[in-house]
Amino acid sequence: MTDTADVKTQSIETHSALPMEETERLSSEIIAALKTVFDPEIPADIYELGLIYKVDIKDDRSVDVLMTLTTPNCPAAGELPTMVENAIASVPGVGIVNVSIVWEPQWTPDRMSDEARLVLNMW
Repeated sequence: MTDTADVKTQSIETHSALPMEETERLSSEIIAALKTVFDPEIPADIYELGLIYKVDIKDDRSVDVLMTLTTPNCPAAGELPTMVENAIASVPGVGIVNVSIVWEPQWTPDRMSDEARLVLNMW
């Protein structure tokens, strides 16, 4: 079983063998770490942009991440997954981090949070 944080809605489902307090701490700290990663061309973090689709915390503390990019031609495509991996790996208690890029569903500006819309003046 795993803990899944559907990052768009920020809901956390606890089905892990890890104690609930630990999964909540890990989820919170992982989200905080994701908010430190910025697309070099956009002045908003990848979490608020809605580029993180799923964070799955496993019983062994490994973390699987499904993310996308704003476009398949994104110039930061080579570096963003590594930046995400490094940010999450810096969270105390996290094991191996696996980041996968997905293209379905396709990213659209609708996935951005109000915070990102404010930063990008997209009201």
